[in-house]
Amino acid sequence: MKLYDYLPSGNSYKVRLLASYLGLSYDWINLDIHKGETQTPQYKALNPAGQIPLLVLDDGRKIAESNAILYFLAEGTPYFPCTAFDQAKCLQWMFWEQYRHEPSIAVARFIHMYKADERADELPRLMERGNDALSVMDNHLAERLFFVGNAPTIADIALYAYTHVAGEGGFTLSDYPNVTAWLDRVSDHPKHIRITDKPAT
Repeated sequence: MKLYDYLPSGNSYKVRLLASYLGLSYDWINLDIHKGETQTPQYKALNPAGQIPLLVLDDGRKIAESNAILYFLAEGTPYFPCTAFDQAKCLQWMFWEQYRHEPSIAVARFIHMYKADERADELPRLMERGNDALSVMDNHLAERLFFVGNAPTIADIALYAYTHVAGEGGFTLSDYPNVTAWLDRVSDHPKHIRITDKPAT
C-alpha cells in the first residue's frame, strides 16, 4: 500500500496510528500542503479533491477521507466493534468528529500555527465551538473508559488525533479532566506513535 500524507496533519495521523496498532507496512509519501504538493495534476489524478490522506491499495484502488480509511483498515479487527449497534455508535462519533470537532479544533490549530496574522478574527468563534465539542467529549467520558465499549476503537483514534494537540490551537485541555485521562489511556497503547513520528520506510 501507499499512504500519501502530511506529517503534521491530524487526519493523516489517524491512519498512521491505526496502521501502527495493526502492524501494517506501507510506502509513505509525504506531501507538503503549504508548497501546493497536493494540488499538482499528478496528485489530483489520484485524488481529485487534492487532499490528504490518500491510501492506494496494492491493486491500485484508492480510498480518501481519513475516517473512511480507518473503517476500511479496521474492519475485522478489534478496533471495529462486532455488533451492529456498537458499529453504528463508532460511526456516530466519527461523523461527529468531522462535522463538529475537526472544523473547530483543527482549524484553530492551523490558524495558530500558520495563519495567525491573517485569520485571527476567526479564532473566538472557533474557540467557542471547540470548547463546546470538548465539553461533549468530557461529559461522555465521565463514566466510560473509551468512546464505544471498554477498549479503544477507531472512534477513539479519530477523536484522539486532533484532541491531543488541541493545546496548539489555544485550548486548555486541563479544563477537561475526563478527556485528559482518556488521552493518557489511548497513548498507553504499546504500539502508540506520536504525530511527529515518521513511519519507517
